[in-house]
Amino acid sequence: MKTMHRVRPRRGMQLHPTPLSLPRGETVVMRRRTFMKAVMLGSSALALAACRKDPPQPSQPLPPGVYIPSVNEGETLFGYLERTRGGFDPIRYRQLIGAANEYKEGDEAASLAAADATSRANARLLLTNTRIGDLRAHPLFEDGLFTLIEQGVDASAADTVKGWTMGELKRFLLDKSEAEVKAVMPGLSSDIIGCIVKLMSNAELIAVGSKLFNPLPGSRIGSKGYLGARIQPNSPTDHPDDIRWQVFNGWAFAVGDVLLGTNPVSSEVASVRTVENTLKDVLETFGIADVMPHCVLSHIDIQAEVEKLEPGSTALWFQSLGGTEGANQTFDVTIPKMLEHAAQRTGKYGLYFETGQGADGTNGHGNGFDMVVHESRKYGFARVLKEHVAQAQLGAGRPSAPWVHLNDVAGFIGPEVFRTREQLVRCCLEDIVMGKLHGLTLGLDVCSTLHMEVNLDDLDWCLEQIMPANPAYLMALPTKNDPMLSYLTTAFQDHVRLREKFGYKVDDRMWAFFIELGILDAQGRPTAHFGDPSWVYLQYQRRKGDTRSDEELLAEARAKMAEVRQRGVWLAEGHGVNTWDLNPTLDQEIRYLYDDAKKSIHAELPATFVSMMPGAVSVATGSKDREDYILHPPTGEQLSDKALESLRVLKEAHAGQYDVQLVISDGLNAYALTDEGHLTPYLERVRSELEAAGYKVAPQPIVVSSGRVRAGYHIGEVLFGSLPDKDSHRAVLHIIGERPGSGHHAYSVYITAPKVSTWAQAGEVDHDITRVVSGIADTALSPSTAAVDTVRILERLISS
Repeated sequence: MKTMHRVRPRRGMQLHPTPLSLPRGETVVMRRRTFMKAVMLGSSALALAACRKDPPQPSQPLPPGVYIPSVNEGETLFGYLERTRGGFDPIRYRQLIGAANEYKEGDEAASLAAADATSRANARLLLTNTRIGDLRAHPLFEDGLFTLIEQGVDASAADTVKGWTMGELKRFLLDKSEAEVKAVMPGLSSDIIGCIVKLMSNAELIAVGSKLFNPLPGSRIGSKGYLGARIQPNSPTDHPDDIRWQVFNGWAFAVGDVLLGTNPVSSEVASVRTVENTLKDVLETFGIADVMPHCVLSHIDIQAEVEKLEPGSTALWFQSLGGTEGANQTFDVTIPKMLEHAAQRTGKYGLYFETGQGADGTNGHGNGFDMVVHESRKYGFARVLKEHVAQAQLGAGRPSAPWVHLNDVAGFIGPEVFRTREQLVRCCLEDIVMGKLHGLTLGLDVCSTLHMEVNLDDLDWCLEQIMPANPAYLMALPTKNDPMLSYLTTAFQDHVRLREKFGYKVDDRMWAFFIELGILDAQGRPTAHFGDPSWVYLQYQRRKGDTRSDEELLAEARAKMAEVRQRGVWLAEGHGVNTWDLNPTLDQEIRYLYDDAKKSIHAELPATFVSMMPGAVSVATGSKDREDYILHPPTGEQLSDKALESLRVLKEAHAGQYDVQLVISDGLNAYALTDEGHLTPYLERVRSELEAAGYKVAPQPIVVSSGRVRAGYHIGEVLFGSLPDKDSHRAVLHIIGERPGSGHHAYSVYITAPKVSTWAQAGEVDHDITRVVSGIADTALSPSTAAVDTVRILERLISS
């Protein structure tokens, strides 16, 4: 796909470009993260320009970062630029606004972090003194999405606030009532909302967050004093029983009132359809499909296709969103596509979105402005789409009641965005306020990847800091460890603890359901069945008309739970001393898996690995070492000069005779490739399937040390980009160790098969045209089955 303004960084870009012409007295300083900055900003020229600083005091070394040594009393951003630059400077303008952020690695990587506390305070002072109308007259970045978001701002309300300074807006938000704030909210643009949170302390963000509420229509979800839950019943194999039993498990703890939402392993239409119907069946069996929806978090196009094949099989439709047209391209999303989907949502349930600070920059679409404003623009996109759902309902003769909500996946990106628990808390508080100021029902996925410095106990601490701001909902899983995505998030019993500590309630209709189910008594206290998923299964079977005895059904439940656990999906039964304590045995197992994940992330392929694979070609990326690879992901996406030379030799030897190249990377879990019964069965079966389908497979697999997914795209460019047959399809199957922490040591296969003409354009091949088979292990999706799925997907990619 293409957009009007493509700003993807090109591979092989000059890392130390020729210096730009700078104003007198300014100095260029290349900081230690030069490469990372270039990727986050979108071009090497921007990366260099972003290093321009105000002159330091005489005889003092220039601090790294955005340096703002002093400002004049009452000075605005534009007055400061006039004084120090002689006029408006768009690059410096973005730096000054970025420097007002609380420190995060993502801003530092993009050359937008303040050099020191004084610079940060001065950036905030300049922003505080600047008028809203002047900020809106100077957009940080303009593209089609920005234009759409601005069209969603109410002109009359905007006129009310345009003469206010940002400091006056902050005081208004803190001092005025919810009704008064809601009167001006439609006039606040996304960039203004993204800027105002920069000026607030955590306590002030909590004060605003705990004042504003945007409940979903006809429910208490998102209301003051309520904390909902999206049950996230993920399965390493999309097995219906894994999914069904995790729902039973959540309800056994009186958790799950917002959504049953599964992240699928397979994006195949048939598989997504099966999961949709599994979730739908549970809700309909218990008679609550009109109380809460279900959703499979595949691409929105796939959900639409499933609905077309089987009307009524889907409920709420999902899509990840980016903050620019280019960032949305990574998700294979365009503005017309999303508006068209919104126009179809005429029923009760509309759209569900996920976002996250830092996703745009790490995908090469930072465009020189900070990730807080990027995040706010995603909420602006959601606000516009919500209005389009409302219009679609009216057009269909229904009341305007758009069931549209969003959750911020704060912490899923990794340590290159924010590394500490304090930064995670700050991100969540910012996003709560930005979402609420956009008029959205906003939930959180307070989470961390296993390569961040945020552990199981840290997440408990984070929740304690965040909950006073009263987000609409949180994720909910049997334990903190997702069995498929292998990241840390909120467990069912965390909800029990938070309800007890903060007095938060579950949506009234679901609370009544939990009482009817026998999980709670009439006073809302836990019964003897609390924490017992087999009891929920018994009620499910009774509603299905099963007349067997309780003893038979409970025995069947125990057998089914054992099968689920054997597939690597944890179920939480019972509790510890308190009802919110995880069963001690399960708690010990989850902590063991966390420790195993830390070892997996730092593991490297043994020296004998390549020699055990006949003909294998070994190459390395630009990562200096494992630590560099983990903390600076772009280094694992680019191949070293020596690797490029090896690939050129291989290309000459191949002479264009092969259709498919196998690539093997350690990724974030080398054990996924070295465990017995993992890689070899896949390689043998996939070669056999490919050859049977008529493909010519290169005999030499390429083994990449410290390799990430985009390293496979780079390999495809070198091997295929210069071939003469521009209309022929050539494929890279990239096998990569992923998702440590599940205990499976699973790997994924990324399938990319464009034409030679696309491979020939450096940087053109990206995630938007790639498909994946994930969760492959001897204890999850079997390597043999995965090989068959791989070839089927490859066939579809080439024929489409």
